[in-house]
Amino acid sequence: MPTLYIITGPSGIGKSTVSKLLASSKEKSALIEGDDIYHQVVGGYIAAWKDGNHLKTFWKVCIESMKAYLADGYDVVFNYIVNPAELKQIREELHMYHIKFVVLMTSEKELLRRDALRPEDCQMKERCLILLNSFKEKNFSERFILDTSYLKPEEVVKKLDATNNFLL
Repeated sequence: MPTLYIITGPSGIGKSTVSKLLASSKEKSALIEGDDIYHQVVGGYIAAWKDGNHLKTFWKVCIESMKAYLADGYDVVFNYIVNPAELKQIREELHMYHIKFVVLMTSEKELLRRDALRPEDCQMKERCLILLNSFKEKNFSERFILDTSYLKPEEVVKKLDATNNFLL
């Protein structure tokens, strides 16, 4: 049975890097980069953290894409900022599949260091810290949180595959 991997955490934490490695490690997989889907809207684009955004449509597109790939036997790796409400919706709509959920976290200092390594136009700077604190307030179960402070991306992928701790 295919598995859906949901990788979330604040901007700059390494979601894209880990997701690409994880998807590449699978024999049959699809990588859904949430940012790519969100930026498909051109006319009427509003940043996700602003009022009037198109998150409702975004989540419809993401979930339908996940369903299509999973139904055809692909492991799916999805990364984006995921809140408890969206996680609940994904669980309800895709309950027939294995779902692994992980919240990547690190210290403020390490997050800012990683963000500074990104191209200038991709850096989030203080917004990273806002998102880090917002994830701390979401009260996700400790078993879904993975401190990546001292882990290489390859080690994160191994932890995701080697344990059932992250199964929903």
